[in-house]
Amino acid sequence: MLSRILFLTSVPNQHLERAVLQSAVARCRRQQRRTVAFIAKVIGEHPDACPSKANSFRRAPVDVVCSLRDSLRMRQVLFSIIVIIGLTAGCVESKDTRGVAPSVVSQFDSTRLDALFSHPSPDSIPGGQRGEQIRLGYELVVHTQQFAAPYVGNRLTCANCHLDAGLDPNSASFVGLSRAYPEYRARAGKVLTLADRINDCFERNLNGKAIPQDSHKLQAIVAYIEWLSKDVPAGSRMAWRGVPTLSSIKPPDPVNGAKVFTARCAFCHGADGQGTMAAPPVWGAQSYTIGSDMARVSVAASFIKQNMPRTRGWALSDQEAYDVAAYINSQPRPDVAGRGSDWPKGDKPSDAPF
Repeated sequence: MLSRILFLTSVPNQHLERAVLQSAVARCRRQQRRTVAFIAKVIGEHPDACPSKANSFRRAPVDVVCSLRDSLRMRQVLFSIIVIIGLTAGCVESKDTRGVAPSVVSQFDSTRLDALFSHPSPDSIPGGQRGEQIRLGYELVVHTQQFAAPYVGNRLTCANCHLDAGLDPNSASFVGLSRAYPEYRARAGKVLTLADRINDCFERNLNGKAIPQDSHKLQAIVAYIEWLSKDVPAGSRMAWRGVPTLSSIKPPDPVNGAKVFTARCAFCHGADGQGTMAAPPVWGAQSYTIGSDMARVSVAASFIKQNMPRTRGWALSDQEAYDVAAYINSQPRPDVAGRGSDWPKGDKPSDAPF
């Protein structure tokens, strides 16, 4: 038994091993005292049973004194301690940075909980027609020029803004998006469906035209976004949604932005901003329109800060991101029809370009 107790010293958690060891030793000592008392009683009743040395049993090894039943009890105690520690660690209340009271969180109200960013594995795409829809939706997002050519008016694709086919949490990810729609949009002044929002992007970002509502291509994009969102609880908060706001310390400086663009952006986007084989155009007739969200300096700065240069996001300072966004958006770009009707009920952003 003593060897079993000493074996506990190999357990990594020193506090746990010390507590268990002390408890085990104390238990063995109590059992030893009870055994001593029992033997003394037996000896008193049967003097002939007394060993040649009356106190020899006091030096009995612990593994003799502790019974098999006590060993099993100790194992049960150790197992109970480990289970309790595991449950305690798993049930520690997470810190709510938004100041929501713990009693509210404990109600398991999905509308009060933050969702975890998690997209499904391609292996989970179902078979049959639904699976084909999802796969076509992916192709339309990544290869927009090829699969949706009649509805595109520039050289951009959906994945130019929604990086990694909408999987990147730092670039307006599609994950969870279908859970948010239908949704009221202040720019439109009405509630939009997910299909409406997709067509809004085709008209404003791709400088194209709306895909018919009954088109299998529009339904395919919707299906792809719904599949990406299937593991996000309805009504939950999605911290990754859209592009996080970036604050400017001082007014953006387009002159400095031109220097940053030349040093950090021109290699991929071209010195003239018209794009290369590596990256899309960022101004001119083949880029996004003045009605695009990206035409707002604050939105472009946030996107640039988190994602540019590609695969090396967060390389620019906040001010550099604002400066280069101001420079890019000061360049000519296409107009968009119907922008005079934007924000019909107010709430127009201060950096809207028109």
